[in-house]
Amino acid sequence: MMTSQVTTGMNVASGAAAIAASQTDAAVLENAFNTLKTYDWGADPEILKPIDRAIIATQGDLAARRALEKMLAAALVGGLSRSAQDYVCRRLRIVGTAQSVPALAAMLPDEETSHIARYALERIPDEAAATALRDALPKVGTKLKPGMIGSLGVRRDQQSTKAIAEALGDPDIAVSRAAAQSLGLIGTSAAAKHLSAFANKASADMRLPTADALLVCAEQLLADGKKAEALALYRALNSDDQPTRVKLAAMKGMLAAAMKK
Repeated sequence: MMTSQVTTGMNVASGAAAIAASQTDAAVLENAFNTLKTYDWGADPEILKPIDRAIIATQGDLAARRALEKMLAAALVGGLSRSAQDYVCRRLRIVGTAQSVPALAAMLPDEETSHIARYALERIPDEAAATALRDALPKVGTKLKPGMIGSLGVRRDQQSTKAIAEALGDPDIAVSRAAAQSLGLIGTSAAAKHLSAFANKASADMRLPTADALLVCAEQLLADGKKAEALALYRALNSDDQPTRVKLAAMKGMLAAAMKK
């Protein structure tokens, strides 16, 4: 245990020293990371400001930014309080890369930390982050599944299309709605096909969420240059069995498509 603590301390010190080249005081930064170990709700957030300043200072300095990210990711596996974990995850939304993914992925199955880890993974522009979310989806329970599906939708993760589509008919309405919304955000031809097929058999409480998802999907298809496919969705939604607001949105979409070159 003592060896582990000494090693961690050395890593923090060496990381802080690397970041010092970006005009961040190494000793102050090291102290902030040490404080993070005992940080909890109600503590003065000013004591962590050196980390925020380091994030700003390391812009444009890849080596220093990666050193800072490594320190943040390492802190997550050090038994932090829920408040400190939240703080770190919010910062990893800014500086996170593939090297942070393992630490964040380990938090996904836990109901207490899953959502803060997801928010960070949503923003990390690396395929490893999407893979972590995809791998977690079949392993989490019903309570966490809507959020996991939602994060994959935010990322527009096309590789998740089939798995998300399978959740459209989930008996839990929150899961089913999340699946419809995410397919709409993914907005590909395949996503449109799954939504359209489901719309024909959707239960009463899923008809409107599915129609809304199809509208979002059509808008995305149009933005991606797939005018004919978008028009087909809008025309299908401009039918007498749809609520007035859905028909109006569909007509507006058709006009937008007609004006698009």
